[in-house]
Amino acid sequence: GLLKVRKLTDYSLGLYAARAMRSWVESAAHTHLSESDIPLVGYVPDFIYAPELRYLDEVESGLEASVRCTSIAAQLELIAGGAGIGVLPHFMACHDERLVRICPDVSITRSFWLAVHRDVAGQPRVRAFIDWLLELVKSGATTLQQ
Repeated sequence: GLLKVRKLTDYSLGLYAARAMRSWVESAAHTHLSESDIPLVGYVPDFIYAPELRYLDEVESGLEASVRCTSIAAQLELIAGGAGIGVLPHFMACHDERLVRICPDVSITRSFWLAVHRDVAGQPRVRAFIDWLLELVKSGATTLQQ
């Protein structure tokens, strides 16, 4: 009631590994991840604040992360450093030369939403920010929805 909410855009996530971990890349393509010895990087289950972040079951039923942290930025660094493989947003991973996408058939879609309190939604500085954000999303649509 007090918020104005609108969908900004969808974004895609995929499975990534460190480019240096060639054997993991090949192994992931030819076996079920639940049956492999490849460590999975993901969130700490008790600290997942939104159900949309529980996406390992969308990769393969029953998957659980063995290397866990509460930040997607930390997960990216762990994966790039060779600690394991994991799900990352394409817009974060696609330009990182340390990473390679694996199992390209794994594709997860989520959405970004914008919520603004109705009392401030019309303020010029808030409107300017929203306009800037909408333009940024529009210009990055290809990267967001790979």
